[in-house]
Amino acid sequence: MKTVSHSQVVSNDQDLLVLVDSEDQEIGILDKISCHEGQGVLHRAISVFLFNLQGQVLVQQRHKSKALWGGFWSNACCSHPRVNETPLDAAQRRVLEELGLSVDLRFCFKFEYHANFNETSAEHELCSVFVGKVDSDPVVNRTEISDWQWVDGDSVSHDVHNDRFDFTPWFKIEWKRLQEYPKMLKGMTHA
Repeated sequence: MKTVSHSQVVSNDQDLLVLVDSEDQEIGILDKISCHEGQGVLHRAISVFLFNLQGQVLVQQRHKSKALWGGFWSNACCSHPRVNETPLDAAQRRVLEELGLSVDLRFCFKFEYHANFNETSAEHELCSVFVGKVDSDPVVNRTEISDWQWVDGDSVSHDVHNDRFDFTPWFKIEWKRLQEYPKMLKGMTHA
């Protein structure tokens, strides 16, 4: 099994991202920094939620050096597929790179969102969301993640609803939407 150092840089602003239309049809490629400038350019993304055997969800604090939403709390991991990489393959790769875990993931849903970070940068993504179950704690990549914890789902729902923490905008959208998938989550939230 491939392992990743807990401090290895696994992404940079020159990474090429897949541009798509709202129907997920590929229309080109562009470097990551350009995709996030101004109002952003619609590109493919992935987002992963991991649950432990006690039914808790893994949340992580994004490293403060991240260009967008550094220091904010979010789901287990999120990133972008590489050119010619499926969203599932990208999700499994990033879980290994960021959390040191090999996990079977299930696709849950895909959605488009737009969120401004400041006057000069934004997210505009067509994001595939995956869920998985793990039986061990992560070994986090410290270039990607500042902190992490397992949290009870009811606590997450309460905190998201009451805007109690600095959560990333996609995390809030995805967490609320995941509640619409009780059959999918049933196997994730109970041992």
